[in-house]
Amino acid sequence: MSAAEPIRVLIAEDVATDAELAVRELKRAGLRVVHRVTDSETEFRGALAEFVPQVILSDFTMPRFDGMHALDLARELAPDTPFIFVSGTLGEEYAIRALKNGATDYVLKTNLIRLPAAVERALQEARARAERRRTEAALAEARERLASIMETLPDVLWSSTLDGERLLYVSPAARRVFGHEAAVLESDPRLWFEVIHPEDKAAVKAALQAARSGESFEIEYRVLRPDGGVRWVDLRGRLVRDSAGTPLRIDGIARDVTDQVAQRERLARLGRIRELNSAVNAAIVRVRERNELFEMFCHIAVEQGGFQTARLVEIDPDSGALRLAVTTDDSRDTANQVVAEYNRDPAGARSLLADALRSGRAEVSNDAGIDPRVLQREVLLREGVNSLACLPIVMDGKVGGAVVLRARERNFFDEEELGLLRELTANLAFALELMDKQQQLDFLAYFDPLTDLPNRNQLRHRLTHAIDAARAAGQGMALVMLDIDRFRAINDAFGQAAGDLVLQRIARLAAQALGEHELVARVGGNQFALLFPLMRAAGELGRRLERMAGSLLDTMVEVEGREVRVAAKAGAAIYPEDGADAQALITNAEAAMKRAKTTGERFLFYAPSINARVAERLDLEARVLRAVERGEFTLVFQPKIELDGGRIVGMEALLRWGGGAGGAISPAEFVPVLEDTGLILTVGQWAMREAIATHRGWLARGLPAPRIAVNVSAIQLRGRNFVDEVRAALDGGTGDACGLDLEITESLLMEHIDESLEKLRALRDLGVRLALDDFGTGYSSLAYLSKLPIDTLKIDRAFVHGVAENSEDTTIVSAIVSLARTLGLKTVAEGVENETQAQLLRLLRCDQMQGYLFSRPLSADEAAALLISRDGESAPAEA
Repeated sequence: MSAAEPIRVLIAEDVATDAELAVRELKRAGLRVVHRVTDSETEFRGALAEFVPQVILSDFTMPRFDGMHALDLARELAPDTPFIFVSGTLGEEYAIRALKNGATDYVLKTNLIRLPAAVERALQEARARAERRRTEAALAEARERLASIMETLPDVLWSSTLDGERLLYVSPAARRVFGHEAAVLESDPRLWFEVIHPEDKAAVKAALQAARSGESFEIEYRVLRPDGGVRWVDLRGRLVRDSAGTPLRIDGIARDVTDQVAQRERLARLGRIRELNSAVNAAIVRVRERNELFEMFCHIAVEQGGFQTARLVEIDPDSGALRLAVTTDDSRDTANQVVAEYNRDPAGARSLLADALRSGRAEVSNDAGIDPRVLQREVLLREGVNSLACLPIVMDGKVGGAVVLRARERNFFDEEELGLLRELTANLAFALELMDKQQQLDFLAYFDPLTDLPNRNQLRHRLTHAIDAARAAGQGMALVMLDIDRFRAINDAFGQAAGDLVLQRIARLAAQALGEHELVARVGGNQFALLFPLMRAAGELGRRLERMAGSLLDTMVEVEGREVRVAAKAGAAIYPEDGADAQALITNAEAAMKRAKTTGERFLFYAPSINARVAERLDLEARVLRAVERGEFTLVFQPKIELDGGRIVGMEALLRWGGGAGGAISPAEFVPVLEDTGLILTVGQWAMREAIATHRGWLARGLPAPRIAVNVSAIQLRGRNFVDEVRAALDGGTGDACGLDLEITESLLMEHIDESLEKLRALRDLGVRLALDDFGTGYSSLAYLSKLPIDTLKIDRAFVHGVAENSEDTTIVSAIVSLARTLGLKTVAEGVENETQAQLLRLLRCDQMQGYLFSRPLSADEAAALLISRDGESAPAEA
């Protein structure tokens, strides 16, 4: 207030002189005042409204108006105006009551000297109160304005303790960002960290720890909202210090950046998909093989495209069946189940993949866990798959398969991404179309379109490789050329379409007649070629051609409802005798074929000498077959002699054949025929039964019958039922009394050692003793030898023949004997022909011998006579 402005004083007083005294005292103290005096409530009310006093002076007791009532009216109507009681009768009790009711001060009329100071003090206090109210109002307005601003801010302002464990303040936006009211976050110290995603807590704590050292920080992390949602938050903060530099707290701002993160991830996905497109296009340029492209596509999709897994399924164009071509899954089981579900009912199958294949449009699920079109939802959720896309591969207007991409994130696929992926599958489809066309061109270059067989170019290529393989293996191989007789007559009589049917029929018959690694090719109008890689001998090929005679070289083919006889002539060339390269073999096989057509033979070899040998071999095979059917084979028995005592300790049953009118045939000739034709199984079974019957016959006559050994061929031992066949031959006889030994060559046993071990143990359980024949000529492992359930090692005759003249043979025999003794086995020397050999074998401590020195092979009766003559010297069967 300026000095020129008088103080407006309202005086409630019923005595005019007392009012004048109060005014005079104020003026005497230098105060400029204007005043108004009232002595009733009505006047008092009017003065408050019209005069608007700055200070009120009131007597306590008045006839028409009470001072306490005046105070109440002043507090009601002018609450900010100072109210001072000026009374001559106010006691201490009333004074206290007045002050409690809002009076500013009181002054006794007898002490008016205090009045000016009381008025000035009251006015100063009133001005101070008014200023404070104005300040508080301004602060309240500022707070309200700030609160309003804070309410509209999307970001959260926050302050925390230095350790970051407790919030000191958090703005209202916390409800939008964190899903919790600000007051709840401030009151619950644990909640501030509990809302952080478990995988991000360590990073947030590390950032707050860095802030304590004075570093500002910014970090993005995920928060878990009460509604189950997950939001991304960008948290920034800095350390706040006081004026002395002492750390006080950490202040910061938190912003919801979920949309920005999603956009950033989306842009990253789009970038990866563009890179994926680029990488796949580069692969399309480089790769020319279908499955290799599929493999590369799926791996690129995972490694560069960021997909969790990638699969590619393909529809077979002939059967319409869906197959899983490639998957990056560790297991193919779940993918195969979806494929099987589609194949059971392609038209009605209900799955995302089935919808895509039927519609030819991309099918997408951005929340696979709840999408009913997605099969195996529980499995997908367990594997962390939330989004799935099936993109059909459309080639030449037809759906040929689909790409299946799986992602961990929900809402992974949007329209822009799908557009890029559609472009990707379109490029893949284009590449596959080009591959199909190239395959068609390649097929026409190397295959015959009528029969789907390799053509002459492919034959030459395969023949060259077959020659290289035969040369490396040190074996032979063969090429056969076929020419259909009277083919032009069939064409003329029935037309070209009928001729084509005949060619296709012959092609199928030829393919059925060949083995897995053999080849049939169409090399001309009515000519075919048969490739036999690694053919062991011309006789083997002759036998194959003889078997083909009724089904391929001379057969009936139905043409337009009529059966037509179709015959062919064949010519064969053998590598290396008839040519060392592909062209030479083709030329010579064709020459042999032409000669067969000229002579009328069904097949001929290029070399006349081979024709003679093959004819002889085929004749021998026919005779052997008749011999088996007629039971012309017999057994002879060669004794095994104990070297020390000279006792007969065993017999070896040897197969013999009289040969019919042509005279006796050596086993070296007919045994390979038995093995090649498989007749050895029949003859071998007969030999075991015959040996056992002979042994039992000797026992029945009271002879000291030794055990009889029978040789086992490779075909017999490899047979699945070999042990059962031996058991059947024993006919109930087991243990040492069965009298049967089996001799197995060392090289045969080592070919399939693990399988053979099981069979040998089973034979031992039947009481059959086992000998390893021709020992020293194979490659036995000593580790395996110690495990073999054998009883005897038979020293090959090649070492025995040289034992007296060749020190190396002597050393080998000595080593074999020592090895046998170490393993607890008997040794038998084969082919002992003179006493010098026998004597040296005794010195080397060999156990037994077998050979012409003691006896040639004997018939059963001769062997029985020998046993009778040496009765008392022969060892019994258990020896």
